[in-house]
Amino acid sequence: MSTATGTLGVWNIAAQEPERVALVDPDGRSIGYGDLAAKANAYARGLQALGLEAGDVVVVLQPNGDELVAAYFAAIQSGLYIVVVNWHLVGPEVAYILSDSGAKAFLAHERFADVAIAAADEAGIPERGRFAVGDIDGFRRIEELGSGNGESSCDGRPERRTAGSPMLYTSGTTGRPKGVRRPLTGADPDSVPAASTWFFGIFGLAPHDDHVHLCGSPLYHTAVLNFVAISLQLGHTAVLMDRWDAEDMLRLIERHRVTHSHMVPTQFRRLLALPDDVRAAYDLSSLRVMIHGAAPCPLEVKRRMLDWWGPVVTEYYAATEGGGTAISGEEWLKKPGSVGLPWPGSTIKILDDEGTELPAGETGTVYMKMGDSKFEYHKDRAKTDKARVGDLFTLGDVGHLDEDGYLFLHDRKADLIISGGVNIYPAEIEGELVMHPKIADVAVFGVPHEDWGEAIKAVVEPADGVEPSEELTAEILEYAASRLAKFKLPRSVDYLPELPRDPNGKLYKRKLRDPYWEGHRAP
Repeated sequence: MSTATGTLGVWNIAAQEPERVALVDPDGRSIGYGDLAAKANAYARGLQALGLEAGDVVVVLQPNGDELVAAYFAAIQSGLYIVVVNWHLVGPEVAYILSDSGAKAFLAHERFADVAIAAADEAGIPERGRFAVGDIDGFRRIEELGSGNGESSCDGRPERRTAGSPMLYTSGTTGRPKGVRRPLTGADPDSVPAASTWFFGIFGLAPHDDHVHLCGSPLYHTAVLNFVAISLQLGHTAVLMDRWDAEDMLRLIERHRVTHSHMVPTQFRRLLALPDDVRAAYDLSSLRVMIHGAAPCPLEVKRRMLDWWGPVVTEYYAATEGGGTAISGEEWLKKPGSVGLPWPGSTIKILDDEGTELPAGETGTVYMKMGDSKFEYHKDRAKTDKARVGDLFTLGDVGHLDEDGYLFLHDRKADLIISGGVNIYPAEIEGELVMHPKIADVAVFGVPHEDWGEAIKAVVEPADGVEPSEELTAEILEYAASRLAKFKLPRSVDYLPELPRDPNGKLYKRKLRDPYWEGHRAP
């Protein structure tokens, strides 16, 4: 398939420009479209030879690299669901996903050998369905997956081709992760990229156009995987990082003339913490759009990033389940704190607890239209139904629309603190506290209080070189009092060396909050 701006689709690009660089792996090695397509084809043929059919599931436990990307494109041209697993999980957690998803094949990396073996054994994955990048006991080397199953080239496509889909698991910040699954369309895999052009168009990204995407987060995150996959389908080179580092990111932007990336506010804060001379040492003039989401961005962090990088900083609101809204840097300066207007095909409504739509300015639960491709939580009809009202769904966020239709998020409904009958949104408090120079990260939540029901607790990760102390607590509380109303002030501060966040910036707040509620009825 071609457009006025060039050929679309990994396999079509591979056929026409096999030497065109598709990936730069974390070691700096360049992989052409031809080689990437050939590997994806070999894996696809191997999976079909194992007996996998449309609708079956392949699970991948691998770091960022060409093997993971090839496995993804093998699945989506074979009608398979692909589950990319968080490699921070331990054996029983991975085993749960293997079992829950009904995995027929498991592709792991030797870096995670112990977890892979324990998970495969517990889930009962047959040895013929276990493959390893490198060496893992009881796993066949992944090279065997495509060997002996036809021509190994970008033209050696599998016999049965139909569009598959990622089936990614929610982060499980409030319980066990759930697979988000959409019906397979039966479409030609080569027709899929055309449908992706509208999404990148939201951010001003056209096919080809000398674009280079930088992937700084693990590919097990929905948005991260989607941005890399769509970039490749539209002829953009994707540069993969193994582990994100602030200065390494700047170095890679300069070296590869990166034009766009997907980021989270935690990464913004780490970049802003770099010394001024380090930030000034790199040429970032190639940047055209830097897209961020996944977590609330404190207003001052966003302003400082816009001051540094200019209006290329663009925000969106969406999740594994769907979306969403978007707002450019210029719009945000006019509507600070907003996550934008609904993008084409999306609808945003604010509903009360009875499902009644609320007018502009009133706070309620944020609902979005699901669009044509309705999701479901795998094997959890009750959770699916709970998230829906008609053709709308919610992620459990609380917010309001202004008179111009711009969405402002307040917090997660589950994180709402009710103290003395007053609703308090932790995200607002966190956004202020995190700007204190001695705070690296902070979480705010409610803890039991005999009179008020809940009291506000702040758990702080001190900045490098800062030690917890009574003096630091007093300084933090004095700082908070200068920026927040009295009823929003933390009543106590605890400290941890590091807060439990995933690499995409999501905070596992339940892990912090639950110990305080032992012996009490949690809200």
